Amino acid sequence: MIDDFPQFLVSALYIVRGTGWTAALILGAMSLGLLVGMPLAALQVYGPKPLRAPLAAYVWFFRGVPILVLLYLVYFGLFTYAQGPFEGFSWARSAFSPFSASLVALGLTSGAYQSQIFRGAILSLPEGQYRAAMALGFTRFGAVTRIVLPQAARLSIPAWSNEYSILLKDSAIAYVLGTSEIMNRARSIAFLSNRILTFFLLAGILYLLLTWLGVRALRALERRLAIPGLGQGEA
Repeated sequence: MIDDFPQFLVSALYIVRGTGWTAALILGAMSLGLLVGMPLAALQVYGPKPLRAPLAAYVWFFRGVPILVLLYLVYFGLFTYAQGPFEGFSWARSAFSPFSASLVALGLTSGAYQSQIFRGAILSLPEGQYRAAMALGFTRFGAVTRIVLPQAARLSIPAWSNEYSILLKDSAIAYVLGTSEIMNRARSIAFLSNRILTFFLLAGILYLLLTWLGVRALRALERRLAIPGLGQGEA
């Protein structure tokens, strides 16, 4: 053990550096999920009825299909066909990379789940606030974006902690595309060195650390945005 400690340290550091890719993947997917989920929720509640069925189908699809299948559909389906006309361009390699495919698949899935988080938060708000905004001269769009959604976003922060934890664990499956994150690096090193338990244990510790940091950050954000004297159910 002492003789090969330098090699062990190099291998461990190689896995640790994968936390940067995992963090970037999660932050990107959460951001994409936010961009998709918030308007999706608003349209499900306030949008025209003909539009609600397709939106519900989107949510049903991405909540019902396993992440592994979605990764393959995006990378070998959507990205394979999309990159054809741009295959000769240098930027196409990064735009249609395994990392990008993983981000898109996880982000669209997170968007489906976040839409239901926001939808529940919107429905928990007193309907009188929306009507009062309309009575004060707000447009329908202005009432939703300036009155309803900011409050719904604040109410959604506790649920984001759960979504973040789930998304972080789902991101480990991205190794099947060759995404250079924690699981991919740990798997490669573990089987090459025949120290499967050691390096997978290290990977587990890194995932636990990222979970703790993310949940802690979201709780800090929740406390910062809390309104004194106003509980989560009293918005």
